[in-house]
Amino acid sequence: MNDRYVSPLSERYASQEMQYLFSPDKKFKTWRKLWIALAETEKELGLPVTEEQIEELKAHAEDINYQVAREREREVRHDVMSHVYAYGVQCPKAKGIIHLGATSCYVGDNTDLIIMTEALRLVRKKLLNVMAELAGFAERYKDQPTLAFTHFQPAQPTTVGKRASLWLHDLMLDLEDLEYVLGSMKLLGSKGTTGTQASFLELFDGDHEKCRRADRMIAEKMGFAGCYPVSGQTYSRKVDSRVLSVLAGIAQSAHKFTNDIRLLQHLKEVEEPFEKSQIGSSAMAYKRNPMRSERIASLADYVMADVMNPMLVASTQWFERTLDDSANKRLSVPEGFLAIDGILDLYLNVVDGLVVYPKVIEKHMMAELPFMATENIMMDAVKAGGDRQELHERIRTLSMEAGKNVKVNGGENNLLELIAADPTFHLKLEDLQRTMDPKHYVGRAPEQVEEFLNEVIRPILEENRELLGMKAEINV
Repeated sequence: MNDRYVSPLSERYASQEMQYLFSPDKKFKTWRKLWIALAETEKELGLPVTEEQIEELKAHAEDINYQVAREREREVRHDVMSHVYAYGVQCPKAKGIIHLGATSCYVGDNTDLIIMTEALRLVRKKLLNVMAELAGFAERYKDQPTLAFTHFQPAQPTTVGKRASLWLHDLMLDLEDLEYVLGSMKLLGSKGTTGTQASFLELFDGDHEKCRRADRMIAEKMGFAGCYPVSGQTYSRKVDSRVLSVLAGIAQSAHKFTNDIRLLQHLKEVEEPFEKSQIGSSAMAYKRNPMRSERIASLADYVMADVMNPMLVASTQWFERTLDDSANKRLSVPEGFLAIDGILDLYLNVVDGLVVYPKVIEKHMMAELPFMATENIMMDAVKAGGDRQELHERIRTLSMEAGKNVKVNGGENNLLELIAADPTFHLKLEDLQRTMDPKHYVGRAPEQVEEFLNEVIRPILEENRELLGMKAEINV
């Protein structure tokens, strides 16, 4: 296989489980299940389909004669009719009733909907596991003060756990979107060539109610609550757009997470996992590049761009259908799922192995904290008899002097020493140093984390506890 292109999504990133969902074997076995459901439904609604024929179909539901189908497709240039033929070769008694009344989209579109639904469930499972891992991280570090940043400039402190809760909140929003779309998935059903069910109305001798019941019965047999109420030959391609929009939302959240991790790794405050034999750079042996976060970001870029494909397809369909969706769907939908699958595996792996360096965090915090404590220092000086306006001007002047000492002279932040030496404040250095506990400046960050976990996240995780406990394995 080294002499032809192989998708990196299969070789490097996506799990075997997700790859199987979009495999030919899964597709063609689902086609046969749909043909069995159609035959059963037609028999139950009074058409001359026998139990013997159905049992013959069931006996060959799994052992697909691929070679026969391939040879037939080379001859007739039609994938569905090739598999109808191959199934008939194995089921001579049922040959005449396979695909009865249906058009190609009966198996093609219903299978796409079934596979996307199963793939969304797998995405949901992995998303919940990432959320559970992040929740544990947020809980562990909810009290660890750290510099917060706005515009990547030091701002009022937060905690490591509170920052993690922001990543977690984004994923919670993605889960809400995913569950809405997953809950809205339906089958196409048996709508016929242009969506009018004309062929089925003919089969059922003009009985409209039997046509309606056929849709409901097929949906039930395939594990769905119902079928879309109207369609052309195909289900609306907006469904694909909705599905990939959910994947793109998860990609956005994952990319945001990796931005923060890569910046934190540059600051040496938090690092993604780095294995003993891992090489960070071919030239610089000391380097610990945030390779997994960068890979997540790279895949996320792809998924966010990929969502344009179903949008373009849906917007350019003509009337009841055109076939210019076909090649695009074969690429954009499976590869969007394979990419998001790889992203979530990497995300879980990174969060599971995140390394936090409290001493470095504290060092950075203490270098900036005197500036952030000036409001409290000023209030203490007012209580000691100082004039608020005069004190404000003195603190502004001294802060600029301390900033110059840091940025121009490369020295330490000496704002506290400057304030203690200024008689305007009537404050001793030791009194000022006692105010330098970072926990006094994080506001309600620890409490916010605990409230968010208890009131929002833990109920979700408890409700889905049977899906938790995954450990992500990455290929490279």
